Amino acid sequence: MSPTSAEERANQRNALLAGFLGWTLDAFDFFVLTFVLAPIAKEFHLSVADIALAITASLATRPIGAFLFGLLADRYGRRVPLMLDILFYSAVEFASGFAPNFTVFLILRLLYGIGMGGEWGVGASLALESVPAKWRGVLSGILQEGYALGYLLAAVAYWTVFPHWGWRALFFLGGAPALLTLFIRAKVKESGAWIASRREHHDWTEYATEVFSNGRRFLYLILLMAMMNFISHGTQDLYPTFLQQQRGFSTKLTSIITVVSMLGAICGGLSIGLLSDRWGRRRSMAGAVLGGIALIPLWVFAPSLAWILIGAFALQFLVQGAWGVIPAHINELSPDRLRGFFPGFAYQIGVLIASTGPYIEARLANRVGYASAMAIFAGTVLIIGAIVIIAGPEAHRVTFGRSAADPNSS
Repeated sequence: MSPTSAEERANQRNALLAGFLGWTLDAFDFFVLTFVLAPIAKEFHLSVADIALAITASLATRPIGAFLFGLLADRYGRRVPLMLDILFYSAVEFASGFAPNFTVFLILRLLYGIGMGGEWGVGASLALESVPAKWRGVLSGILQEGYALGYLLAAVAYWTVFPHWGWRALFFLGGAPALLTLFIRAKVKESGAWIASRREHHDWTEYATEVFSNGRRFLYLILLMAMMNFISHGTQDLYPTFLQQQRGFSTKLTSIITVVSMLGAICGGLSIGLLSDRWGRRRSMAGAVLGGIALIPLWVFAPSLAWILIGAFALQFLVQGAWGVIPAHINELSPDRLRGFFPGFAYQIGVLIASTGPYIEARLANRVGYASAMAIFAGTVLIIGAIVIIAGPEAHRVTFGRSAADPNSS
């Protein structure tokens, strides 16, 4: 529905900005760890593969956050649960900088995963329920590429902060997202779609029945999100370590390459998100994922720095371009009264399934080297991911705020 007033247009912008910044800062907090695996391992007298378990820990507990904050979002609206979630993950991230040993650090990363898991589903539903359906694809790309911007900012922080103050200072910066709650409280209204679809007397039994009646759709979304997370984390999480350990690049050069790759991700999210508004969600995503397979040799086996930069940009253009469609795609496939819980929880169960990815890659790298390990892993999950995307349903531009028409229609 088109906005009818300047106030509504302003709220659409603010809701999208809140979701975008929430995901940006959440991703920043997550990715700072991927840059400092080696120095943390050195300080705690462990291997890089052991510290990579902390990445897996954060990924593994994300479904808990999606479950808890998603239920709260369907019961009490999107705004308040989103603010509580941001405060929680900011506090845990800040505390991670004080961890005296790996045990405490691992516990904090488990807790951080709960906060990270809650943010995406609630933030995405608030943003996408507030914007016009005809622009949902490109705005989905903007929203999702907050993740890439967070990675980019983490690279900049690694470049500028780490050499002077060490790895702990990067986690102290993670307390900054708490300030976003002030903006949400002052500038963002509750989702109109949530208000239209809520029931005055919320019956949890009836709610559970609706969840189970959509079980087949839920299982498909879990499979889709598992493959998308294998693709994303398989092409991102160990890339800085590969650049440092196998290619021998400096902190500065590793940061520059990462920034270039995330610029590619942002461009891809916007471009393929826009394309999905015209061509549909599945066709756009599958095309991007299949294109990524051809770029794997350039991504990890490039003979020179110039080609590495091109490969890093191009692969993330396609991988994160496909991801840019995800917020619109899985929110469109979710029932109105379950949208706070349904897409976010399916997303994070998929994350849980894919949480072993960084650890598997790190172990495989010990045998065949980082380049070969990442090429084998990425090629496998890109092929399977394309099949899952093509085989699934689509609900392109379905109207929010009422019971959806047949979500299998394109």
